[in-house]
Amino acid sequence: MKRFKSYYAVTMAVIFWGSSFVATKIVLRELNPTTIIPIRFGMGLLILTVANRRGNFRPIDLKAMPMLALLGFLGITLHAWLQATGLKTVAATVTAWVIATIPVFVALLGWAFLGERLSLLRLGGIVLAASGAVTVVSGGDLRALLAGRVGTVGDILIGISALNWALFTVLSKRVLRSDAHRPTGGGTGQGHAIQMMLYVMAFGWIFSLPGMILDKGWLALQTLSSQGWWALVFLGIACSGLAYLFWYEALDRIAATQAGVFLYFEPLVTAVVAWPTLGEAITGVIALGGAAILLGVWLVNQR
Repeated sequence: MKRFKSYYAVTMAVIFWGSSFVATKIVLRELNPTTIIPIRFGMGLLILTVANRRGNFRPIDLKAMPMLALLGFLGITLHAWLQATGLKTVAATVTAWVIATIPVFVALLGWAFLGERLSLLRLGGIVLAASGAVTVVSGGDLRALLAGRVGTVGDILIGISALNWALFTVLSKRVLRSDAHRPTGGGTGQGHAIQMMLYVMAFGWIFSLPGMILDKGWLALQTLSSQGWWALVFLGIACSGLAYLFWYEALDRIAATQAGVFLYFEPLVTAVVAWPTLGEAITGVIALGGAAILLGVWLVNQR
């Protein structure tokens, strides 16, 4: 029963995250990224705060705050801005496939900065995933590929967001493994991870507020449609709050490698949701490029 609950939890997290690209596209019709980000993560912060109050909450050493602030800027403020701005001109389905290449960037950063080994198998996976990403972004247009006209500014921003999240992931792993960043008085496993995410999201939310204030984003909320509100609330409560709780609950009971397999289905969720909601067709080229990305990422994850 516990294993079933774990698989249910990780499935819900992937469904929420896969649907987030579609919800963001819907809200972007009426709001700017500078307005969406603080409201979205303000809701998520509220969910994580309630969850932490129910658990064994202990303050984190003040020495850890600069690193948590950096993670908040990278993983929340910058990442959300890059994605939302990129999604203005990029299809949700294409975005999801590009984001799926994050493990490739993680492997490259691990090799460059942590001295992690890159086998021929993993190198092959990197090349295959990169080829798939280029295919998805270019739509399979060989003339554009040969002329070097691959992607738009939005595609570039989404690509940078994937690299940025990989950097956030590598830094987060170091923080989670460091005793200096654990709550004073103890705290391990799922509870420590959720508590760290609470601080990270709090810093990210604070850093996102100036943009909304400068743009007077609250004025646009007065005319936001019901569809826009539903999408915004879904982004905040489901994608930025509940999804993290589901994810860490699953990690508390099953191996990280088992949970990670479910992330392969995230772009598929996006494609299924975007088709009826946004009218984004699942073309053969996107399917082929997506398959190359998934296979490449799988090879990269082999040890």
